[in-house]
Amino acid sequence: MAGILNIQISPTLRKKEVNMNKIEHFIKKNSDKELDLVVMPEFFSTGIDHNSFLNEPENEQGGEVVKTLCNLAKKYHTNIIAGTVIEKSKDKLHNTSFAINRDGEIIAKYRKIHLYNYMGGTEGERITAGKEEIVVNFDFAKVGIGICYDIRYPLHYKKLTKMGAEIIVLPTAWIVPSEIYDDTESLKYAQDMWVAMNRTRAFDNMVYVVSSNQTGKINDNIGAIGTSLIISPTAQILADAKDKQCAIYAQIDIENVKYLKSLYPIAEID
Repeated sequence: MAGILNIQISPTLRKKEVNMNKIEHFIKKNSDKELDLVVMPEFFSTGIDHNSFLNEPENEQGGEVVKTLCNLAKKYHTNIIAGTVIEKSKDKLHNTSFAINRDGEIIAKYRKIHLYNYMGGTEGERITAGKEEIVVNFDFAKVGIGICYDIRYPLHYKKLTKMGAEIIVLPTAWIVPSEIYDDTESLKYAQDMWVAMNRTRAFDNMVYVVSSNQTGKINDNIGAIGTSLIISPTAQILADAKDKQCAIYAQIDIENVKYLKSLYPIAEID
């Protein structure tokens, strides 16, 4: 069995220290459990902001935020998927998730491929899309990474499954306009659709899915829908953060993934 901790917060805009303190608080609070992987949201350390990392030294290694998480990985003896930070590389910006092992080493990074450029979204005007899918060989499982809007692309998940992923994680800042966020019925519908997508990606690929989202009103125009999830390969919801700032936890069985794929060779079916 492996222990998964999935953190959901409302980041304070551009206040890295405040947000990093929240992250450590939830890791420390759950440190009595078996921690094999900790996941956190897209833009977890700054809120939705594309400029806070640009003047940091060693930006291609995630700057001080990722350095702090490397120390936390060692301190709490856990692997970490470090949500996302804005990475500058050769004058290009990438929305990047760093994979950190228990020794505090960066062992992989994934640059978001599918950028949000729809219904008023302008991510592609700032960010250069990544080109390579990533599966991380952690010491307990093979973990594929997506970021936020990647979930709308089922073939991204299919590719990660073909690459051997047993878990797929999705740091995200899944937002809706205020007219939806402020209306109870509309928000519930948006959350239901979010849950349906996550359950479908898990079931179609027979993998565990761990989606880590922001929660709460972001500004007068948008809000994050929360509903961070841990889902089994048979689409069972093992944990749901709903709308709270919290960390959800579940123990998962990687052998279950291997058994199911021995029955249904899903990774070989196009």
